[in-house]
Amino acid sequence: MQHARIEREIRIDAAPDVVYKVISTPEHLRQWWPDEAELTPAAGATGVITFGDKGAPDAKVVPLTVLEADPPRRFSFRWVYGEGESAAPSNSFLVTFDLIPSGAGTLLRFTETGFAEKFSDQAEREQQYDDHVTGWDHFLPRLVAYAARLVRTA
Repeated sequence: MQHARIEREIRIDAAPDVVYKVISTPEHLRQWWPDEAELTPAAGATGVITFGDKGAPDAKVVPLTVLEADPPRRFSFRWVYGEGESAAPSNSFLVTFDLIPSGAGTLLRFTETGFAEKFSDQAEREQQYDDHVTGWDHFLPRLVAYAARLVRTA
């Protein structure tokens, strides 16, 4: 099915334990993805990420629920579900980061799914899919650069 999953493989010049912290902890997430992050990187934990100034009327506050926290191998969460709802396959997107040691660095396998489950309308699914592709293609290179900076300054 078209517009069902986003997949990326990215080589990062940092060890898996460093990359894991970059993708799972608020202080590091803020450096490459949302403007604000409030979450505990533990399975079952819920939190929010904010794009924009948290107090501004146009800020986008997005809930998330951590599904897997397996340092330094895998971090996954469900996000973009309704306020007051629990994350489920039918109302959210599933993001998974798999980290594979590769020489002195890490091969990151990124996947986002849930488009078909969340949107039955083809046009809406395509729009959301395209928006997420654009977003991840912007943010994932920032993750790579930030992780490399951490290693250089350590």
